[in-house]
Amino acid sequence: MSIGVLTLLLIGLILACFSFGAPVGLALGGIAMGVGYLTWGEGIYNLIPTTLESTFFSFVLLAIPLYIYMGQLLTRSGIGDAMFNASQMFLGRIRGSLAISVIGVCSMIGAMVGIIGAGIMTSGSIALKPMLERGYDKRLALGVIMAGGGLGILIPPSIPMIMYAASTQNSVGRMFIAALIPALISITVLVSYVIISCKLKPEKAPMDTGAEKKMSPKEKVKTARDGIFALLLIFVVLGSIITGIATPTESGAIGVVGAIMLAIIFKRFRFQMFKSAGFETAMLVSVSMWIILGASLFSNFHMLSGVQDMVQDLVTDITQKFDLPPIAIIIMMQITMLLLGFIIDELIIVLMCAPLFAPIVMDLGYDPIWFGILMILNIEIAVQTPPYGFALFYLKGIAPPGVSMMDIYRSVAPFILLKLMVLILCMVFPEIVLWLPNKLMGDG
Repeated sequence: MSIGVLTLLLIGLILACFSFGAPVGLALGGIAMGVGYLTWGEGIYNLIPTTLESTFFSFVLLAIPLYIYMGQLLTRSGIGDAMFNASQMFLGRIRGSLAISVIGVCSMIGAMVGIIGAGIMTSGSIALKPMLERGYDKRLALGVIMAGGGLGILIPPSIPMIMYAASTQNSVGRMFIAALIPALISITVLVSYVIISCKLKPEKAPMDTGAEKKMSPKEKVKTARDGIFALLLIFVVLGSIITGIATPTESGAIGVVGAIMLAIIFKRFRFQMFKSAGFETAMLVSVSMWIILGASLFSNFHMLSGVQDMVQDLVTDITQKFDLPPIAIIIMMQITMLLLGFIIDELIIVLMCAPLFAPIVMDLGYDPIWFGILMILNIEIAVQTPPYGFALFYLKGIAPPGVSMMDIYRSVAPFILLKLMVLILCMVFPEIVLWLPNKLMGDG
């Protein structure tokens, strides 16, 4: 069976399983094993232990349960709700103000983690419940969490940025500084979309339906205090990574301890809350790990079957057939990474594409830092794109039972288009990326 036919078969089976409501992790893993057995024979089963080892014994992935636990503690102690209530009060009577605050808060949470999966799951565990309880449109709630959590790899510190800089022998500091303006533009565009869409369709976001509406002045002061300290906890965790005091995984432990301390200081700590947060975290992590395992088995099988070579050959054939200018080759590279992002996660894309593409980019006369930021923007879009971008399954792992994969598919569409606009803008105007690092660090 050719890799093209195999790819179409896998996509068809995935869509069929999702349409019947099959569990995501079991569907992905089962399809990989079933099709793999028919094409490879019993050798496909050797993929299971190697995937388990590379997936579950990763120090980076250890951050996932820690950040989910922090989110559960903040949520169940009421501090998480206070953070969003406080943002509601500060933003004033703006329709969609909670969705706006979710974008900002989830962006910071995603930045704390540095990888998309943990950022989205942590953001979702804190933000999804208060949004749905306030009567926000389900698709808007899912979409802003996905958009905000996904921004984590664009906001320093970013693990994919570090991996790109290391694999291409470029400055991590320049990468971090170069990402700041694109990240600010992305947040501005997303917030503008929420404001405009909620104004055009008021039913998407009710006005003043949260607990903050009925609060007394004393309760508002308490809510503002709790919300500010919750945001300070996020800044402390983020700052511990930026300053090099802690790794993303270690900062997750700092976040858990900080959430417990805040609950104790503000007299919100209860043993039952502590216990239920632990059980809920264990359940979410268990579900998420099954999804990650199934998705990893699927992507590893597809990659070992030759999908990477198929995509690269396709780009090479098109490039050779037509006399393309340098920017067209850059665009072809973007398309390649976009296609790869449908089936593998962001870290693998960087490891595969950065060493391959960066020398070509420099030969064409382009700045590798500029291309690195384009790669991060591209990956952020790709792993959130249906039918089986990795980030979609992370969000499904923490979503309530009433949320289907089709709900998630529909929720991400407008935000993907907005992020694609930012990618094109940075590609057409490289100074958006390069001006700040050149200003602060000199020409690289």
